[in-house]
Amino acid sequence: MRRPAPLAGLRWPSALASSTWPAALDVLRRAPLLLGLWLALAATALGHDLRPIFIDITQTSAIDATLRWKVPSTVSRAQLPAIALSEACTPESELRLVLRADSYQGEQSYQCATALAGASVSLDFPSTNPSLTTIIRVLTHDGLLLSGLLPPDETAWVIPEAPGRWEVAANYTELGIEHIAVGWDHLLFVALMVLLARSPRRTLIMVTGFTVAHSLTLALSTLDLVSLPIPVVETAIALSIVFLAAEIARSNRQTLTHRFPLLATGLFGLLHGFGFASVLREVGLPPTELPTALLFFNVGVEIGQIVFVVVIYAAGLGWQAAMRRSRFGRRGFMVEGSPAATATAYAVGAIASFWTIERLLAI
Repeated sequence: MRRPAPLAGLRWPSALASSTWPAALDVLRRAPLLLGLWLALAATALGHDLRPIFIDITQTSAIDATLRWKVPSTVSRAQLPAIALSEACTPESELRLVLRADSYQGEQSYQCATALAGASVSLDFPSTNPSLTTIIRVLTHDGLLLSGLLPPDETAWVIPEAPGRWEVAANYTELGIEHIAVGWDHLLFVALMVLLARSPRRTLIMVTGFTVAHSLTLALSTLDLVSLPIPVVETAIALSIVFLAAEIARSNRQTLTHRFPLLATGLFGLLHGFGFASVLREVGLPPTELPTALLFFNVGVEIGQIVFVVVIYAAGLGWQAAMRRSRFGRRGFMVEGSPAATATAYAVGAIASFWTIERLLAI
């Protein structure tokens, strides 16, 4: 009777030949960055739209207020939230709801027995919030401007008293952090910058150029010194992501982007600054504390951006340390031209291309 051949004598299929293992291990070593970007892509795809819900409350007298809101038209009419003022305010008119261009817009008049401070603004969705952030602006009859930002998991906001300077600083820092945390297009651009940089030194150079540039246009646009149409800006931001993704996929270190990273990220930073300014235009700046609000919103954006870069490096270095202790050896976790970098570039580029087409059609 013939005995079966020992396992040691079996031959691996050609697809698993030893020559393919370096590429496979290369993907494994870069798994943290690839996984992080794929999670970002998945969350973005589920969100369908990057634009927030916007609520504006204007007090026309000591007792009269008008509530207006906008919800992106990508949210179905059946899924629109019921947005209302509660506590001491009662509706004085029926809700007027219209579909204009790319958003549903509602308006309703209220009469309030007391000051708006302490009243709450609520959103009641028929099922769940479709991953949209809510920006709230309140203008009182005596000219006080209040603002707030609700992440998708919160559906109520209490209108505060008049804030002091340090409270304004804290509020706008939080607004900046929350804005960058939900700004998937900005985060993916930063992630591609880190991948393109390949080293902490080049990352510092590229992120610094991006920061200085977008801080400049953020201030100029918010102060109405320079302005661009927001739909055009959003489309160009998506194109900037496509451009960086293409640079990584091509892996040609002789291009201007590789040779002059500060110039490239600086130019794109000017563009992204207009995108950041669109949020401040919606929220508004308190006239009495305008410099403080503008400065600390930018500080919040930078904090969120730095944390994101640190998380990318920490995840990658942690995985590299794990690989060093294993039999696979060690190599850098961000190597342009690797299978993981190329796959990431194509995935991010595809999503950004979709955004570009979608935003072009909305212009």
